[in-house]
Amino acid sequence: MSLCRVDFCEPWPLFGVAATRRIEQAAMAQLAPHALMQRAGLAVARLALALAPHSRTIWIACGPGNNGGDGFEAAMHLAQWGKHPVVTWLGDEARLPADARAALQRARQAGVTLQDEPPPVEPGDLVVDALLGIGSSRPPEGQMRDWLIRMNSGPAPVLAVDLPSGLDADTGGYALDSIAEADHFTGDSGIFHAKKHTLSLLTLKPGLFTAHGRDAAGCVWFDDLDCNAGAEPSTAELLGTPASVARPHASHKGTFGDVAVIGGARGMGGAVLLAGSAALNSGAGKVFVAPLDGGAMTLDQTQPELMFRSPNAIDLESSTVVCGCGGGDTVATVLPDVLLRSKQLVLDADALNAIAADPALQQALLERGERGQPTVLTPHPLEAARLVGTDAKQIQADRLGAAQRLADRFCCTVVLKGSGTVIAARGRCPAFNPTGNAKLATAGTGDVLAGMIGAGLAARGSAWDAACAAVYRHGMAADRWPNDEALTAGRLAKNRLRR
Repeated sequence: MSLCRVDFCEPWPLFGVAATRRIEQAAMAQLAPHALMQRAGLAVARLALALAPHSRTIWIACGPGNNGGDGFEAAMHLAQWGKHPVVTWLGDEARLPADARAALQRARQAGVTLQDEPPPVEPGDLVVDALLGIGSSRPPEGQMRDWLIRMNSGPAPVLAVDLPSGLDADTGGYALDSIAEADHFTGDSGIFHAKKHTLSLLTLKPGLFTAHGRDAAGCVWFDDLDCNAGAEPSTAELLGTPASVARPHASHKGTFGDVAVIGGARGMGGAVLLAGSAALNSGAGKVFVAPLDGGAMTLDQTQPELMFRSPNAIDLESSTVVCGCGGGDTVATVLPDVLLRSKQLVLDADALNAIAADPALQQALLERGERGQPTVLTPHPLEAARLVGTDAKQIQADRLGAAQRLADRFCCTVVLKGSGTVIAARGRCPAFNPTGNAKLATAGTGDVLAGMIGAGLAARGSAWDAACAAVYRHGMAADRWPNDEALTAGRLAKNRLRR
């Protein structure tokens, strides 16, 4: 595979630090000395030239390890091609790894300028961040921190080599929170600006696609350096576009299943309408709305297709149930029956909070999973934290691990919402969703997602497939939303979500 931009049409395997190290060692054992770094440096140089073909200056900030060695190699090629790379370097030549030391010597022989202070850069120039790679374990400090502030707040695009310095390759945790919060990192000139690029080398890393990774990495490029991962199992997968399923002509409304939405306690009736509308617009055959507020409406004149029922009138054994949307404390009264009898089940919002607060409901959820009844949980980080008895900060520190622990604990499919939503299930490789943006950070969009998943389950999809397809399409709708129009959950639910 040659250099390519990571699109979100096809699935991509992701490899964590440990797996990447094994792939790297296997590749180095088969190649001549220094060959892997030479390939990496060439890939960086090619992308740098493509991103800034008319630059007068390319500032390459090199660190003390092999990531810096990639930068030296790139500088050598750029100098040979007639560009003007300026290298600033933090390190001791005597302590450089052998490959990086050889790369430094090659850069010197090519006449690359090495200096102590960064050069001035203009909007048409380029900055290359080759300071820290996957081996970094401490937050950047001192001069390195100062350089990162300068490059990320400057006018020129930034190309990160393998990872943005300070980003955890496995979790997407970012060691530069203190920098991001500094006064000069606000507004459009902030550390996460649109002129950011990352060239991931050898493997794609999970941390680029979740938590802070999506903001820090910007546009992600990939070069496998002509090294195949071989039999190394992937750590996770980046979802691709879900396949469209053709509906047979000889079908009827019963073919695509019944969805029953239970929730909407007093004052929160909008949540069940949003979930019901999303299920309807995602292709469910019939949608029942069962408000927990006894005084709620019995007809939505804007969506007469929604059929209103009392919760105790729902045929749980034959329905795909979406439970919890706006359920308040009242939802706990129906959960024992819902957990026991529902044919298929999506648990969202207040249903998850009620389960987190009641060991008996937790046991019922586990027993449901062990019986093989398809179940999807859709927590945001705080709801996930309540379910495992921790806080949202700990969930966000390892989103992949947190989602997998929840899936294993309750024998179900988990959709951990957030930047780079994680989908996990027992016994299979977890996945990250690459679609979606901050337009979804409005009230009710989670109810819409729950309804979409419910429709996928009702149409005889597996819990995994229904969750992955709904999450991808939910995010894609936001990505395609006009920038000059507000995204509201009501409009999102009717946005032809099956496409």
